[in-house]
Amino acid sequence: MPGIEAYREIIGNDELDELYLLADRLKGKAVQNINSTAVGGGVAEILSRMIPLLRDLGVDAYWDVIKGDEKFFAVTKDMHNALHGLNIDISKTDLDYFLEVNRRNSEELDLFGDIMFIHDPQPIGLVEKREHMSNKWIWRCHIDISAPHEATMNFLRGFIDRYDAAVFSAPSFARSDLATKQILIPPSIDPLSEKNRDLPEETIDSVVERFGLDRDRPIVSQISRFDYLKDPLGVIDVYKKVKDHIDCQLALAGGGATDDPEGPRVLDQIRAAAKSDPDIHIIYLPPSSDVEINALQRASTVILQKSLREGFGLTVTEALWKAKPVIATAAGGIPLQIRHKRTGILTYSVAGTAHYLRELLSEPEYAQKLGVNGREHVKNNFLITRHIKDYLSLFISLYYKEDIVYL
Repeated sequence: MPGIEAYREIIGNDELDELYLLADRLKGKAVQNINSTAVGGGVAEILSRMIPLLRDLGVDAYWDVIKGDEKFFAVTKDMHNALHGLNIDISKTDLDYFLEVNRRNSEELDLFGDIMFIHDPQPIGLVEKREHMSNKWIWRCHIDISAPHEATMNFLRGFIDRYDAAVFSAPSFARSDLATKQILIPPSIDPLSEKNRDLPEETIDSVVERFGLDRDRPIVSQISRFDYLKDPLGVIDVYKKVKDHIDCQLALAGGGATDDPEGPRVLDQIRAAAKSDPDIHIIYLPPSSDVEINALQRASTVILQKSLREGFGLTVTEALWKAKPVIATAAGGIPLQIRHKRTGILTYSVAGTAHYLRELLSEPEYAQKLGVNGREHVKNNFLITRHIKDYLSLFISLYYKEDIVYL
């Protein structure tokens, strides 16, 4: 992947030089990231891009992944859905098993970092180990816990409050009942990754042709993990309402993650709902499909993200970066990215999404303007270099509390 110097042309000399200055303040401090999967999902994607760039800046950055079996990940999926507000009661037996796996990992992993950076609920229990260590601990929450199932939240709060800081993706996710310091740091995309870099038209044409799509007719897409909370069945309902008026195609493309056992079941339901319409293209993409995702997004006329709940919505960020008009549910961190009718469209229902989809397909100049505005918004706020700056500032603040650090 490109080194950090490759970003100088995108963000300018001053911004990049500031990253070097911040990184220099962390000399001698090792930052150890821990999450639950090496592939699939936004967390793994961000870490796979960020760790090499931090090292290129001179930061001792590391990344480890906890081990878990099918039962553990079934429990953590229930926990994920409960934190998003679903009424799911997790039994004491399952919670005990969750803790058992965390404690086993705490013994098997070498927790050596001066800064332990723990991502999401799956490895949250590792913080129990800090009683015997003198390092700093940060919990990074990538999901929306603003209206969780309270029993699950009560269980996790006992761990969250042991951290030096908790990092959230949007202001609405912060909670008044947490004792630990709360920090806002939105996620980001890497503009030079295979998923986001510019592509030649022949590459886009080749991918579209391979998946049976016709670039001479409008392509509506949602490219996201196959998950109930992404509401793929609702996307099909939107398409059907619009198809009655405008001849278009729907591409539902995505994959799964090793820590998400529900994906295959959701994919089967989508295929069943789409089987009678040859213009609905269900595309399963393995984790190595960055070029395919890039090409599908660039070939799309309008991109949807009809999430019922959302952490941040990096698929929205990716689409906006490609100057595509985006219609998305006003959930989670999506309203940080989309300013309604300026950088995209925010909706709240199937009917509303269908209404705006018809409008954008019928008014290509307006759709193009939204796309241009959206790309500029991402450039100014949601690129990986800004994300690195925020993290470096947070790390420094843990050790140099007399300094003023802007996050």
